[in-house]
Amino acid sequence: MSDLLIRNADVVVTMNAGRAELAAADVYLRDGVILAIGRGLAQAEAEVIDATGCVVTPGLVNTHHHLYQTLTRAVPGGQDALLFGWLKTLYPIWSRFGPEQMFVSAQVGLAELALSGCSLTSDHLYLFPNGARLDDTIAAAEELGLRFHPTRGAMSIGESAGGLPPDSLVEDEAAILDDMIRVVDKFHDPRPGSMVRVGLAPCSPFSVSRELMRDTALLARDKGVMLHTHLAENDEDVAYSLARFGCRPGQYAEDLGWTGADVWHAHCVKLDSSEIELFGQSRTGISHCPCSNCRLGSGIAPIRQMRDAGVTVALGVDGSASSDASNLIAEARMAMLLQRVARGADAMSAREVLEIATLGGARVLGRTDLGAIEIGKRADIAIWDMSGIEAAGSWDPVAALVLCGPTRVRDLIVEGRQVVRSGQLATLDMPRLLQKQRQLAQALAR
Repeated sequence: MSDLLIRNADVVVTMNAGRAELAAADVYLRDGVILAIGRGLAQAEAEVIDATGCVVTPGLVNTHHHLYQTLTRAVPGGQDALLFGWLKTLYPIWSRFGPEQMFVSAQVGLAELALSGCSLTSDHLYLFPNGARLDDTIAAAEELGLRFHPTRGAMSIGESAGGLPPDSLVEDEAAILDDMIRVVDKFHDPRPGSMVRVGLAPCSPFSVSRELMRDTALLARDKGVMLHTHLAENDEDVAYSLARFGCRPGQYAEDLGWTGADVWHAHCVKLDSSEIELFGQSRTGISHCPCSNCRLGSGIAPIRQMRDAGVTVALGVDGSASSDASNLIAEARMAMLLQRVARGADAMSAREVLEIATLGGARVLGRTDLGAIEIGKRADIAIWDMSGIEAAGSWDPVAALVLCGPTRVRDLIVEGRQVVRSGQLATLDMPRLLQKQRQLAQALAR
């Protein structure tokens, strides 16, 4: 692995404890680690990346996605549906997936994330039709070069038992737990700088049993891995919890051991004040997915209230079938705008949402080795060219990154390796990948 020297950045946004922003600064990287930050750094053997005219940030972190859904964007019948109706439209299509669809769709979603400045992403894969396995998406991320936190999801309650998914997509709960053990033992790497960590993630309280939720929490803590699920996504979700479990979603989560620093929930649009307080006190993380929440009409998550209550908040792009895009910097802008719509123009600044998109994501995923440009942290860095038309005329380049754009990164470095170079993916043949994606999508449509 060669040394890299990022030279003469207009601004380096460190996200360190003091949130320092360094003008005309350099960053020196070796063996995937940040070794020096300052001005006029000189390393004779390092490959130099000229960052003149650029803002340099930590790599963005995506904490909720369904990568397989890149094959089912803009599907007729689901375009204007609420969450439950949308799921019922898509489940029969997803049941026709296999390993190839999982691998290719994951690579497309990962590539789109990388081009939006994302260096670390989670993925919530909860259906495994026709021989598909979590292994397929892990292989896709390894080939592309992104840092990955896949979660072994599950659905066990089908339509015949009162659940949402068709019976063909649910699994036996004993088999689910066995495969959870398999993927953790095979892939999870807890060491600093690891490229793959595995989480356990039953899909939602309305698609698995109470027993599986509890057993998964016990297994995760025995294995030392994190827990993830959907929670309180919309009014239908809360109504289901009240009718089926006799309590609100946050209380249900607490009763089953699903709170704590090793847990993060997706959405949480409909948490009430007591649930927000519970999550803040227990250090439970939340993945905020603003574009998906808009697309499905779920509402505006009370992120300002959550942050003020001490809840650790991160961003997620959610599945491409519900948000239609995997662009994390665009997601950050939407998060800021929605808080302003709900609570006023001073509810959230561009810098705060950039912190949520970087350091917040690292914290939610338990990555103390990431999320900031500091000596000793891993070398996950995004370089944004601010000289284009999007930011032309801007006075504050850091705020402009969120307020104006660009929405595509110029260079992305992950563990010291360039994954995006000059706005193009450096690790995969994109035209060939997209051609394969189109072929698979057309076959599903037929």
